[in-house]
Amino acid sequence: MLVLQNILQVIAAVSGVWLMIMFIYQMYLTIFGFKRETKDYADHAPESRFLVLIPAHNEERVIGDIIDNLKRMDYPEALYDFYVIADNCTDQTAEVARSAGAKVIVTQKDAPDAPTGKPIALKKALDSLGAYQKDYDLLMIFDADNLMDENMFREVNSQYLDKGRPDLIQCYLGAKNKKGVVAWFYYTSYTVTNRFFQLAKHRLGLNCSVGGTGYAIATQYVYDRGGWTTMSLTEDIEIQVEATAEGRRILWNHNVRVYDEKPTSFRASLRQKIRWGQGHWFVALKNTGKIFRALFRKQISLGEFVSVILYMYSLSAYVVTVLQLLITGILLLPCFVHQPAIPSLAETLIGIGIFLYSYFFLFYLADWVDNRIPMKLSTLPVMLVSFVANMIIAAISQIWGLLRYRHQHTWVKTEHKLHGDADTRPEGKGQASAGA
Repeated sequence: MLVLQNILQVIAAVSGVWLMIMFIYQMYLTIFGFKRETKDYADHAPESRFLVLIPAHNEERVIGDIIDNLKRMDYPEALYDFYVIADNCTDQTAEVARSAGAKVIVTQKDAPDAPTGKPIALKKALDSLGAYQKDYDLLMIFDADNLMDENMFREVNSQYLDKGRPDLIQCYLGAKNKKGVVAWFYYTSYTVTNRFFQLAKHRLGLNCSVGGTGYAIATQYVYDRGGWTTMSLTEDIEIQVEATAEGRRILWNHNVRVYDEKPTSFRASLRQKIRWGQGHWFVALKNTGKIFRALFRKQISLGEFVSVILYMYSLSAYVVTVLQLLITGILLLPCFVHQPAIPSLAETLIGIGIFLYSYFFLFYLADWVDNRIPMKLSTLPVMLVSFVANMIIAAISQIWGLLRYRHQHTWVKTEHKLHGDADTRPEGKGQASAGA
């Protein structure tokens, strides 16, 4: 029993050090998110040619909104084309999209048991378009439920030209909805992440994360990769990690936003996060060696290495926390001589202070600075409930995602149904309305 106790204590100590490293790094990043954002690039006349792809599987209820939004963009119509990818649809997505004025690419399974999903749809669409790298400079990908600020192409064009034509640019990730415990947590976490993670990294000269929608990628880079080659359940993280390992630049744009519909039910959130967990773990375990080699070959800096490694394994925080709770529970059994140390009053107060800072303070500050929404005491209860609920969902999904990380061929669709303007668009931002 003494040997087992020592082993458990060592595991707890090592995992505790890992959690502390991630925590210190996250706290360090927040320092660079406090300054109010100003554009760090000059305005340029429209020049870049955009190819927009919208993967859509049975999205007849919402596809018309994003099409209307794209038709209203503040950018010369001759400089952008958009296509709806009607992927294995059994509804009227293709017909609704065509009647709304969109070009449509229909994709189907190669065989009844063939895998499906967003990455496969993107690959087929790009293959069907041929020499897209000659006709367009940037590829932008949106989900079917998205809305975006109408000046997005104009701002991305200016940043792209002013910053030496980077390989990827990720725009601010907003939310169409925030009502309810589940949707509220998505809103709060994205609000904090946009400013105190993405913008902070950008200010440090580090690559930001790719969020799956609302990002631009150089068509020449896509073509040189052999087309759309990322096939995991989190193709956004996969392309981010691979591009970083190659020494590519991924910039952040805090000035224009894409808004997507957040899940409102616990079941939908759990299903989505399990898919994210499976994909994230797959990408992390597959690319760890590649990131180390990139560091040794001086393709990336030490700072970039630390940034991407900690991001790749950020989901381990949930797994490690559950592991530590289990170890603590085991060590509390009467058969063990040395019981786990009980935190002192000072340690408890410090922990509470850190929680209040990292969850409440950073959110309410970011919500005011970026969205012009002042703190309301009425939101405190839902903040607490949504935090607890999400921790449970996240822990279950990440552990299950780790156990099933090899399974990357079953795409679980998140249902969308919201219409019209985003109810979280801050005052003074570019219109994102799509008239429904």
